[in-house]
Amino acid sequence: MNILIVEDDSLTAKQLVKLLTVEKYNCDIASGYKEGQTLIDENNYALILLDWNLGDGDGLTLLKEIRKLEIKTPVLMLSANAEIDDRVSVLDSGADDYLCKPYSSVELLARMRALLRRETSEKTTTIIINDVKLDLKLREAFVSGIRCQLTTAEFDLLEFFMNNANQVLTRYQLSEHINKNNYSIKHSNLIDVHIKNLRKKLQKKDFILSVRGVGYKINKTS
Repeated sequence: MNILIVEDDSLTAKQLVKLLTVEKYNCDIASGYKEGQTLIDENNYALILLDWNLGDGDGLTLLKEIRKLEIKTPVLMLSANAEIDDRVSVLDSGADDYLCKPYSSVELLARMRALLRRETSEKTTTIIINDVKLDLKLREAFVSGIRCQLTTAEFDLLEFFMNNANQVLTRYQLSEHINKNNYSIKHSNLIDVHIKNLRKKLQKKDFILSVRGVGYKINKTS
C-alpha cells in the first residue's frame, strides 16, 4: 500500500517512514507544499498524511486543491493546532480525519487502518478475537453468538481494543479516540466507567486487562 507523507520536518518524516515501513507500507516523502503537489499529480496513493504547516505553503490549502481536483484519496491531517475551530476547518475542507501533535504511534496506525478500511473495496466487516465478534457494518457486538447491547462509546472503545490486540492503550489514547470530534477530554475517569460497563456487558473475565499505572489491553489468548 502506497502512502504519501507531506512533512517539512525531516526528522519527523524519517520517523514516520521507519514506523510505516515496519507495518509493511510503502512511503513517499514530500518535504513541502510544491513537492506534495507534484507527487500527488504523478502518483496514486492509498492515503496521504498531510502536515498543516509546511515550509513553502500550508497543508490546508493543498488539501482544498486536492478536493477541487476531485482527488478522493483519504487525507489524515497532522497538526499541533488543537483548537476546535481549526479541527472543524480541516474537516470541512475535505480531510477524512485529524490528529493532533504530539500523537502516539498506536493512535496514528489505528486512524490509518480505519481510513484504509473505508476505502478498500473488499472491506473486512468483522473482527473476531476468541468468542467476541464485532460486526463493523451493523455496529453490533456478539459474545459466544449472543448479541451484546453497547453504547456508541463502548463499541468504539471495543473496536479500538480489538484492532490493537496485545498492545497497552493509555487512558489518554482511549479518551482521544472516542472524543476525536471534541478535543475536550478533561474527564479521564469516563474511560474507567466505560471499561467497567464493557466488562459487565461482555461477562468475560480477563478479556480487558488493567495495566497498572498505564491503561488497558486485551489479549488474543485470554
